[in-house]
Amino acid sequence: MLWELFALFFKVGCMAFGGGYAVMSLIQRETAERGWIDTPAFREIGSLSGMAPGSIATNSATLIGYAQAGPAGAIAATLGIVLPSLLLVVVLTAFFVRLHDKLGVKAVFYGLRPVVVALIVYAGIHFGFGGLTAQTLLGWPTIGMLLIGAGGLIALVKWKLHPLAVILLSAAAGIVLF
Repeated sequence: MLWELFALFFKVGCMAFGGGYAVMSLIQRETAERGWIDTPAFREIGSLSGMAPGSIATNSATLIGYAQAGPAGAIAATLGIVLPSLLLVVVLTAFFVRLHDKLGVKAVFYGLRPVVVALIVYAGIHFGFGGLTAQTLLGWPTIGMLLIGAGGLIALVKWKLHPLAVILLSAAAGIVLF
């Protein structure tokens, strides 16, 4: 089981372009195919991982690894998901230091930024509203989640609240509303 956890999350780590949120749907699909985590449990893992410090993908791997094989599973999954990024960043740093001011390199980064945003938006929609049906679309849970999400966005952008404060306020709003 430890090797399977390491191998799965190493594979995920190799495909984790766009950041942690962008890879969450891949983690969900891979773990669901193996029967490790069902959709409601994965949403809870995603929520908990998003609140904790660090990358949501790394935190999710750690929690899933722990759920499957205890502390050793958490370590195997975490090493698996982190190792590809570590190796890639070490190699790319050597090139980036020499090439970062070149026009082509800057153009690549300008092209990548909107795709990263799109991947994050997709993950947000998938997590926030992935279980909705036509019958529940206009129900109170959806409206409540939209209100909390809009309030959180306003708190971050307009009032410049710290993300931890927004998370705690959103949790309190969830207790009150639901």
